[in-house]
Amino acid sequence: MGPGLLGLAVTGLGELESSLVMVQPATVLAWHRQGFRRYWRWKSRAKPVGRPRLDAELRHLIRRMARENPTWGRRRIRAELALLGYAVAELTVTKYMRRTSPRPSPTWRTFLATHAQDLVAVDFFLVHTLTFRLLFVFVVLRHDRRELLHLNVTDHPTAVWTARQLVEAFPYSTPPKYLLRDRDGVYGEEFAQ
Repeated sequence: MGPGLLGLAVTGLGELESSLVMVQPATVLAWHRQGFRRYWRWKSRAKPVGRPRLDAELRHLIRRMARENPTWGRRRIRAELALLGYAVAELTVTKYMRRTSPRPSPTWRTFLATHAQDLVAVDFFLVHTLTFRLLFVFVVLRHDRRELLHLNVTDHPTAVWTARQLVEAFPYSTPPKYLLRDRDGVYGEEFAQ
Protein backbone atom coordinates (compact mmCIF):
# COMPACT_ATOMS: atom_id res chain seq x y z
CA MET A 1 0.00 0.00 0.00
CA GLY A 2 1.54 3.27 -1.12
CA PRO A 3 1.71 6.55 0.81
CA GLY A 4 -1.15 8.00 -1.22
CA LEU A 5 -3.60 5.30 -0.23
CA LEU A 6 -2.70 5.57 3.43
CA GLY A 7 -3.20 9.31 3.41
CA LEU A 8 -6.49 8.88 1.58
CA ALA A 9 -7.74 6.40 4.12
CA VAL A 10 -6.90 8.63 7.08
CA THR A 11 -8.25 11.84 5.52
CA GLY A 12 -11.32 10.02 4.15
CA LEU A 13 -12.47 9.05 7.62
CA GLY A 14 -13.23 12.59 8.70
CA GLU A 15 -15.88 12.48 11.42
CA LEU A 16 -15.23 8.77 12.16
CA GLU A 17 -11.77 9.55 13.54
CA SER A 18 -13.22 10.57 16.91
CA SER A 19 -15.00 7.23 17.33
CA LEU A 20 -12.01 5.02 16.45
CA VAL A 21 -10.37 3.07 19.23
CA MET A 22 -6.83 1.87 18.99
CA VAL A 23 -6.34 -1.70 20.25
CA GLN A 24 -3.50 -4.15 20.22
CA PRO A 25 -3.65 -7.30 18.09
CA ALA A 26 -3.72 -9.45 21.24
CA THR A 27 -6.97 -7.75 22.27
CA VAL A 28 -8.58 -8.55 18.92
CA LEU A 29 -7.46 -12.17 19.23
CA ALA A 30 -8.93 -12.34 22.75
CA TRP A 31 -12.25 -10.98 21.43
CA HIS A 32 -12.26 -13.66 18.75
CA ARG A 33 -11.56 -16.37 21.32
CA GLN A 34 -14.42 -15.13 23.49
CA GLY A 35 -16.71 -15.01 20.51
CA PHE A 36 -15.87 -18.57 19.53
CA ARG A 37 -16.36 -19.76 23.13
CA ARG A 38 -19.77 -18.12 23.31
CA TYR A 39 -20.76 -19.47 19.93
CA TRP A 40 -19.84 -23.08 20.79
CA ARG A 41 -21.40 -22.82 24.25
CA TRP A 42 -24.63 -21.73 22.55
CA LYS A 43 -24.26 -24.42 19.88
CA SER A 44 -23.71 -27.22 22.41
CA ARG A 45 -26.28 -26.12 24.98
CA ALA A 46 -28.49 -28.75 26.54
CA LYS A 47 -31.52 -29.45 24.44
CA PRO A 48 -34.53 -31.35 25.70
CA VAL A 49 -34.07 -35.03 24.94
CA GLY A 50 -36.82 -37.53 24.39
CA ARG A 51 -40.51 -37.11 24.83
CA PRO A 52 -41.92 -34.48 27.15
CA ARG A 53 -43.04 -35.60 30.60
CA LEU A 54 -46.65 -36.49 31.23
CA ASP A 55 -48.87 -34.08 33.09
CA ALA A 56 -48.68 -34.37 36.87
CA GLU A 57 -52.35 -35.36 37.00
CA LEU A 58 -51.79 -38.35 34.70
CA ARG A 59 -48.65 -39.42 36.59
CA HIS A 60 -50.58 -39.38 39.87
CA LEU A 61 -53.38 -41.35 38.27
CA ILE A 62 -50.95 -44.06 37.08
CA ARG A 63 -49.41 -44.31 40.55
CA ARG A 64 -52.82 -44.39 42.22
CA MET A 65 -54.06 -47.17 39.92
CA ALA A 66 -50.91 -49.21 40.59
CA ARG A 67 -51.16 -48.67 44.35
CA GLU A 68 -54.86 -49.47 44.65
CA ASN A 69 -54.67 -52.47 42.29
CA PRO A 70 -51.44 -54.29 43.11
CA THR A 71 -52.24 -57.22 40.80
CA TRP A 72 -52.50 -54.98 37.74
CA GLY A 73 -49.50 -54.75 35.49
CA ARG A 74 -48.57 -52.10 32.97
CA ARG A 75 -50.79 -53.56 30.26
CA ARG A 76 -53.91 -53.49 32.41
CA ILE A 77 -53.24 -49.96 33.63
CA ARG A 78 -52.61 -48.83 30.06
CA ALA A 79 -55.91 -50.41 28.96
CA GLU A 80 -57.80 -48.71 31.78
CA LEU A 81 -56.21 -45.37 30.86
CA ALA A 82 -57.27 -45.92 27.24
CA LEU A 83 -60.88 -46.43 28.44
CA LEU A 84 -60.59 -43.09 30.24
CA GLY A 85 -59.37 -41.42 27.05
CA TYR A 86 -55.63 -41.27 27.71
CA ALA A 87 -53.31 -42.61 25.02
CA VAL A 88 -50.19 -43.74 26.89
CA ALA A 89 -47.57 -46.33 25.94
CA GLU A 90 -46.87 -49.35 28.17
CA LEU A 91 -43.29 -48.30 28.80
CA THR A 92 -44.48 -44.87 29.91
CA VAL A 93 -46.86 -46.52 32.38
CA THR A 94 -43.97 -48.66 33.65
CA LYS A 95 -41.81 -45.58 34.06
CA TYR A 96 -44.30 -43.87 36.35
CA MET A 97 -45.49 -46.90 38.33
CA ARG A 98 -44.10 -47.25 41.83
CA ARG A 99 -41.81 -50.21 41.81
CA THR A 100 -41.66 -52.69 44.62
CA SER A 101 -38.31 -53.91 45.86
CA PRO A 102 -36.69 -56.10 43.18
CA ARG A 103 -35.00 -58.24 45.84
CA PRO A 104 -37.23 -60.91 47.31
CA SER A 105 -34.34 -62.24 49.40
CA PRO A 106 -32.11 -60.47 51.92
CA THR A 107 -29.26 -58.39 50.60
CA TRP A 108 -25.54 -59.02 50.98
CA ARG A 109 -25.36 -56.23 53.56
CA THR A 110 -28.04 -57.96 55.63
CA PHE A 111 -26.15 -61.23 55.45
CA LEU A 112 -22.93 -59.56 56.63
CA ALA A 113 -24.70 -57.83 59.52
CA THR A 114 -26.49 -61.01 60.59
CA HIS A 115 -23.47 -63.34 60.42
CA ALA A 116 -20.67 -60.96 61.39
CA GLN A 117 -19.63 -63.12 64.37
CA ASP A 118 -19.25 -66.14 62.06
CA LEU A 119 -17.29 -64.38 59.29
CA VAL A 120 -13.57 -64.46 58.65
CA ALA A 121 -11.91 -62.97 55.58
CA VAL A 122 -8.59 -64.05 54.08
CA ASP A 123 -6.52 -62.37 51.41
CA PHE A 124 -3.04 -61.93 50.02
CA PHE A 125 -1.26 -58.68 49.26
CA LEU A 126 2.17 -57.97 47.81
CA VAL A 127 5.09 -56.22 49.49
CA HIS A 128 8.04 -54.98 47.43
CA THR A 129 11.33 -55.13 49.32
CA LEU A 130 14.38 -52.90 48.93
CA THR A 131 16.16 -55.74 47.12
CA PHE A 132 13.34 -55.89 44.55
CA ARG A 133 11.88 -59.14 45.87
CA LEU A 134 8.16 -59.76 46.06
CA LEU A 135 6.75 -61.09 49.30
CA PHE A 136 3.23 -62.43 49.64
CA VAL A 137 1.50 -61.50 52.88
CA PHE A 138 -1.42 -63.67 53.98
CA VAL A 139 -3.94 -61.96 56.27
CA VAL A 140 -6.84 -63.41 58.27
CA LEU A 141 -9.36 -60.84 59.56
CA ARG A 142 -12.31 -61.32 61.91
CA HIS A 143 -15.39 -59.27 61.00
CA ASP A 144 -17.32 -58.98 64.25
CA ARG A 145 -14.42 -57.43 66.19
CA ARG A 146 -12.54 -56.10 63.19
CA GLU A 147 -9.32 -57.60 64.41
CA LEU A 148 -6.31 -59.10 62.73
CA LEU A 149 -6.19 -62.79 63.65
CA HIS A 150 -3.21 -64.02 61.69
CA LEU A 151 -0.48 -62.68 59.46
CA ASN A 152 2.34 -64.53 57.69
CA VAL A 153 4.77 -63.87 54.84
CA THR A 154 6.19 -66.15 52.15
CA ASP A 155 8.09 -65.98 48.87
CA HIS A 156 6.03 -68.64 47.12
CA PRO A 157 2.52 -69.28 48.43
CA THR A 158 0.98 -72.67 47.77
CA ALA A 159 -2.41 -74.13 48.57
CA VAL A 160 -0.94 -76.36 51.31
CA TRP A 161 0.89 -73.42 52.91
CA THR A 162 -2.28 -71.29 52.79
CA ALA A 163 -4.39 -74.04 54.38
CA ARG A 164 -1.75 -74.44 57.11
CA GLN A 165 -2.06 -70.71 57.88
CA LEU A 166 -5.78 -71.13 58.53
CA VAL A 167 -5.09 -73.99 60.92
CA GLU A 168 -2.57 -71.80 62.73
CA ALA A 169 -5.07 -68.91 62.88
CA PHE A 170 -7.56 -71.08 64.82
CA PRO A 171 -5.45 -73.44 66.95
CA TYR A 172 -7.77 -73.96 69.92
CA SER A 173 -11.08 -72.46 68.88
CA THR A 174 -13.55 -73.75 66.36
CA PRO A 175 -13.07 -72.53 62.80
CA PRO A 176 -15.41 -69.87 61.48
CA LYS A 177 -18.67 -70.82 59.84
CA TYR A 178 -18.11 -68.57 56.80
CA LEU A 179 -14.84 -67.79 55.06
CA LEU A 180 -14.68 -64.89 52.60
CA ARG A 181 -11.97 -65.06 49.94
CA ASP A 182 -11.39 -64.10 46.34
CA ARG A 183 -10.98 -66.56 43.46
CA ASP A 184 -7.21 -66.64 43.51
CA GLY A 185 -5.70 -69.89 42.23
CA VAL A 186 -3.35 -70.15 45.20
CA TYR A 187 -6.16 -71.49 47.42
CA GLY A 188 -6.48 -74.65 45.35
CA GLU A 189 -8.61 -77.69 46.27
CA GLU A 190 -8.00 -77.31 50.01
CA PHE A 191 -10.46 -74.38 50.06
CA ALA A 192 -13.05 -75.91 47.73
CA GLN A 193 -15.26 -77.31 50.47
